[in-house]
Amino acid sequence: MKKGIHPEMSSTKFVCSCGNVVESLSTLKDTEYRVEICSACHPFYTGEQRILKTGAVDKFYARQKKFEAMKKAQK
Repeated sequence: MKKGIHPEMSSTKFVCSCGNVVESLSTLKDTEYRVEICSACHPFYTGEQRILKTGAVDKFYARQKKFEAMKKAQK
């Protein structure tokens, strides 16, 4: 390997808004960075699903619910 062509690696702390702290090696200059989301609070890693019904999807569910209510009323 050639010497002097690789950037210097240093220990860096990444602090999430949830309070989780992750230490890693990085070529970043600062020793601490703040991030909004990490593997401790991200829904993909925690298994929590947050489904937001907005816009066209919300209208679709409203029509479907209305149709099912009309169907029950006819019986």
